[in-house]
Amino acid sequence: MAVAPPVSQPAGRPARRPAQGPPIRRPLGQILVESGAVTPENLERALSLRSREASRLGDILLAYDWVREADLTAALSRQYGVMPIDLRKFPPDARLIEEMGVTACLRAAAVPVRRLGGATVIATARPDAFAALSRRLPAGFGQPVMALCSETALHDAILATRNRHLAARAETRVPCTESCRHWYGTQPRRNLLAGMLLLGATAAFLPVVILTILTLCGLFSLVATSALKAAAAWTTLRRGRHQPPPDRPTIARMPVVSVLVPLFHEDDIAPRLVQRLQRLTYPRELLDICLVTEADDDKTQNMLARSDLPSWIRVITVPAGSLKTKPRALNFALDFCRGTIVGVWDAEDAPAPDQLTRVVRRFHERGSDLACLQGVLDFYNSRSNWFARAFTIEYATWFRLVLPGLDRLGLVVPLGGTTVFFRRDALEKLGAWDAHNVTEDADLGFRLARHGYRTELIDTVTFEEANCRFWPWVRQRSRWLKGYAMTWTTHMRAPRLLLRQLGWWRFTGVQMLFLGTLAQFLLVPLMWSFWLVVLGLGHPLGGVFPGWAMLTAGLLFAIAEVLNIVLGMIGSAQAGKRWLWGWVPTLHFYYPLAVLAAYKALFEMVVRPFYWDKTCHGLEDRAEVTPNPDATPDQGA
Repeated sequence: MAVAPPVSQPAGRPARRPAQGPPIRRPLGQILVESGAVTPENLERALSLRSREASRLGDILLAYDWVREADLTAALSRQYGVMPIDLRKFPPDARLIEEMGVTACLRAAAVPVRRLGGATVIATARPDAFAALSRRLPAGFGQPVMALCSETALHDAILATRNRHLAARAETRVPCTESCRHWYGTQPRRNLLAGMLLLGATAAFLPVVILTILTLCGLFSLVATSALKAAAAWTTLRRGRHQPPPDRPTIARMPVVSVLVPLFHEDDIAPRLVQRLQRLTYPRELLDICLVTEADDDKTQNMLARSDLPSWIRVITVPAGSLKTKPRALNFALDFCRGTIVGVWDAEDAPAPDQLTRVVRRFHERGSDLACLQGVLDFYNSRSNWFARAFTIEYATWFRLVLPGLDRLGLVVPLGGTTVFFRRDALEKLGAWDAHNVTEDADLGFRLARHGYRTELIDTVTFEEANCRFWPWVRQRSRWLKGYAMTWTTHMRAPRLLLRQLGWWRFTGVQMLFLGTLAQFLLVPLMWSFWLVVLGLGHPLGGVFPGWAMLTAGLLFAIAEVLNIVLGMIGSAQAGKRWLWGWVPTLHFYYPLAVLAAYKALFEMVVRPFYWDKTCHGLEDRAEVTPNPDATPDQGA
């Protein structure tokens, strides 16, 4: 094997840790300059950056393309007196990886290769941390012998050896008690189908009774969800923007931030994504962008292979498994992240250039109990057509009024699928994302609250592409509603436990938000009927309820409609898009379209609960995203 012991030992004998302090080694920078691998000017700049950041010298040099990975490995080899190892010729032993733990290997950037008598050869990309790693190795490893490899080669070797294990783990990270994979069983779907058939049969024999009950349920959910939105919006407007603490603590060393960007059949959008990410102002040496692709997505992989990606953007390919979903891909890629803060962006996103800096500072200011930050979403194609305008108004209301209000009211915050950032340790303790949930974001927000973690809204904006075509919009909304239903039924399997974890206040808020939203969209046709009352016409239930009751119901419906208009106008103003005010009343025709999505979701809950109806991107995308210059996108978060 092409592994040499440290130069301080006789050839052929395993290295032993010195009894006294570590040996004095020549500085890495000096070796690189002497070999011509790095210029003195670039080395000086790299050393200056390292003095104020939590980053290694080699990572800084690689991030700015000031050194080649092969030259860096060779210089580290000379510095530590250890020959590099080719992991393609000498692949790691799978049994040793299992003994050490594949996750531990990835976190330590080290992998056991071979046992040699009473010693074990450990390939590492971080020789400076090898002494500390040696103390944590399993006792059966004996004396560790260091070998050098690049982190890229190490990841490739682990994937080649343990990809099936990692793929299976990505599907089951969340405990069964909090995962929606219980829907694989036939009983939940049979119960749902039986309930639907029973309702239909009862309605055939007692139509007035069922119509009355459903109408009352619809009115109750309408009042509950409207009250929740109004309270959230009032709280947001009354308290105004989050003000940073007057005493802003200094960040001694900025951390590494990893951002996962899942790509699937995005071959036409990825080049523009890379161009947008290059606008980020966060230090390149602390930036770890992971483009996550599927093993069978040849188009995207071929396009990325042809692209000239900077060293701070890398590709992680997810092996095939029993399902193919965004949260499964995120779970798989999480183990390969380098950062202590982990975020998610979508393929079409255009984040604010200073977004990561603001995220890091907010985490630092708020303390360790803050586990998640949710940013604001807006659209760069708001003027495309009516659907895009309506979608923009809806998002402006949700992200600039409702979500901040839920946060400040102390209620559960259902996360969005992008521009969301986590403390990595908290994310891993929760089991990361539920690979089977088609709205993994809302579910994760639910689980964060259940386990005592805090989520906050942060006033930084990501522009993305509004879904502005009818059928793709219905498909996307159907997936969201199906995910809400799966999330609610999953966490309500143990309602007493949920009540103890959340308390009455948040438990009630969950019912109003999740169950109320589902009821609203499923019972939309019954709510439409109250236009007859508002217009002074007869109602099918006019003979069941007294006149004052029907007038009250019609008034509640009208108030809810007016509330939607008012919130839409305030949200548009908060987004700096007052030009949308004339379009806000047309939401009367926008929201009812979700009834198609709701019944599609109900059907899929029975026949294919885990089907991921993918949203198409790139239809309105542009290489240069120029938001409305008059907008104030950070306002109101």
